[in-house]
Amino acid sequence: MKKILILASVALILNSCVVSTAAKVVKGAVNVSYKVVKGTVNGISWAVSKAKGKIDEDRVDGTWKVVGAYKGSFEDFTNDQNPESSFTSDCAEGFDQIIFKAKKSKFKPVHCSAEKEDWVKYSMEFGKNPVTKEKENYIEYNSNNYISVIDVNNKTMVLEGNLMPKLAFSGAKLYLLEKVK
Repeated sequence: MKKILILASVALILNSCVVSTAAKVVKGAVNVSYKVVKGTVNGISWAVSKAKGKIDEDRVDGTWKVVGAYKGSFEDFTNDQNPESSFTSDCAEGFDQIIFKAKKSKFKPVHCSAEKEDWVKYSMEFGKNPVTKEKENYIEYNSNNYISVIDVNNKTMVLEGNLMPKLAFSGAKLYLLEKVK
């Protein structure tokens, strides 16, 4: 009788551990999927989530065209039910772009209106961003201006901050960029 009681107790304990572990796995999967926002902007498929860890500076190198600008922060963007409809571009011909030269640590915003811009020296850091107070990848330029690097892959890049003054005047804070081949 003692053996049956012990076996029943052990089975009950193991069963509760399995259910508890399964619940934690499901809860973890829900939390991870919540922070990834997927959609399509101007026919370009993208998925936005914050990078986990340091991004290599060489990944931002190249010419990036601005596909869209979101009027709000990344946090607002993740909570938006229909974020892709909020991306807009006011370029009738051409496009706004940003050219990064990682080896020289400089970038240049180029507006579709063909205004000449100067190269801006920057440094890319991973740590506590002085503006957001969060540990993230960020670009510091002109001594006290900061742009958060949300994520970069071989096709798209998402930046948050005062990247292009022309678009920032209209309230844009989050920028989706596509790599120009």
